[in-house]
Amino acid sequence: MVSLQLPRATSIIPREIVRVHCLKHIYQDKTEVNLCGMDMVVHEGERVAILGANGSGKTTLLFHLVGLLRPLDGDVHVFGVEPSRQFAQIRERVGVVLQDVDAQIVGPTVYDDIAFSPRSYGFSEPEVERMVNEMLQELHLEALKEKVPHYLSGGERKKVALAGALVFYPQLVVLDEPFTGLDPRSRNELIEILNHFNRVHHVALVVSTHDVDLVPRVADRVYIVSPKHGIIAEGAPADIFLRKELFDEARIEPPLLAQLLTRLGATSEDGTELPLDVEEAARWIQERH
Repeated sequence: MVSLQLPRATSIIPREIVRVHCLKHIYQDKTEVNLCGMDMVVHEGERVAILGANGSGKTTLLFHLVGLLRPLDGDVHVFGVEPSRQFAQIRERVGVVLQDVDAQIVGPTVYDDIAFSPRSYGFSEPEVERMVNEMLQELHLEALKEKVPHYLSGGERKKVALAGALVFYPQLVVLDEPFTGLDPRSRNELIEILNHFNRVHHVALVVSTHDVDLVPRVADRVYIVSPKHGIIAEGAPADIFLRKELFDEARIEPPLLAQLLTRLGATSEDGTELPLDVEEAARWIQERH
């Protein structure tokens, strides 16, 4: 009998698609942004949140990822290229949703706005129609197809901007404060859409947000940015959120659940893994009190 030796199963490490190293930028008004400290890395299919106070450099970081700014010093690579110099090489692989979506929406109708990039990139009109209708269906925007975008609600405009960012089914979507100004229903719908595209289409997400309590719903990994010391920490939300000293350094408030559990005696030193939703927190409290 011949025995066959099967190859050992090996874990597949997701490919790195973003790396930012010691980024420095100076604006025309002499405002200087330094994002040294640790590197920021994003892998295929990963959901990453960027947390920091106003002026810490979150938006500057995201603008460098999508080629809107060029670094004075440091390295920014997305899919192996420098976005500020070679964005044309990766433009169909990267989607972006700006904080001010009104500055991003340019079409006279919802259909035309979503069609803007495919048309600009030279796709045929039948192909553009197929892509736009598919995205309208994906985001449940069919009823808004012929509407004027700027007359829509804030939540609807955000979804239109997101549809334009997703029309090529990119491998990476960058979102700057996407939940600002949204009511709870619109916010939940947006989170569901982002997680659907991450789960089903393996789209990586990089999200900056002030709403720390939403982070566990949209991120597997968190980077914390300090106004003085750049990127100071990274890790899973459950590991990061009990480290109050990091939030103090970054001048932001920890999530409410973290504040509650800290008052009940949870610490980062005792190996406590922070519950990330109310039900988990209730069980944690019942087990220990």
